[in-house]
Amino acid sequence: MKSLFRPFLVLAAALPFMLAACGDKEPEQRAAFTQFLQTRIVDKPGVRVPKLTDEEKQSFGDYTAHYAVITDFNAGMDASVKPLSGIMQKGAVRSLNDVVARRDDFKAVQASLNEMGAALQAQQAKADAARAQLKQPEDLKAVYDKAYEKTVSLPADTFRDTLPQLNATFDASLKIADYVAAHAAQIDLSGPIVKVQDPAVQAELNGLLQDLNAQAKNVQQAQTRMQAVMVGR
Repeated sequence: MKSLFRPFLVLAAALPFMLAACGDKEPEQRAAFTQFLQTRIVDKPGVRVPKLTDEEKQSFGDYTAHYAVITDFNAGMDASVKPLSGIMQKGAVRSLNDVVARRDDFKAVQASLNEMGAALQAQQAKADAARAQLKQPEDLKAVYDKAYEKTVSLPADTFRDTLPQLNATFDASLKIADYVAAHAAQIDLSGPIVKVQDPAVQAELNGLLQDLNAQAKNVQQAQTRMQAVMVGR
């Protein structure tokens, strides 16, 4: 009798594990998440980070936390970059008088840009560290890596690359302000036309102004590149 019941007991013990295996939703969740990343982010132009619906969160299961690495970074980046427009307006100049009179503004703008760059670097490092902890099957990882590169690495790297160019423009402005202050006796800014008595001073000042114009063009190119990354042009 004992031998007849033994297989039944073994089968009964195995049954819960079989049922648990049948109830595993990970493959479906992975497939749903992979398709979302591919169609809603990778295949779309520019940086697109859609907000998940409750239905999508449920369909992704634990992979919702993987997506949060991307969304958390983008929320932080948006908050860091948001003041940029106002900062650039504060540093805008229209004349040599502006350059001379707004020296303190340029210093403040550079400090703000440096803080912005440091904050963005910290946010990217946090996102990279969180990403490194993710456990993903290879098929999902291949698509996730593309989405991460497009929505985290590329915009962060591109934006941080523009900061030195912005700072270089304000450095050029500060050089002009300092030069004009040091040669105030030879440079007349009282009228709409700048008058320089010493030809040597005029040549040096023209050189500084040309450098400022060149830096301004570099900034425009950097802004165009950043715009191309964000909108996908």
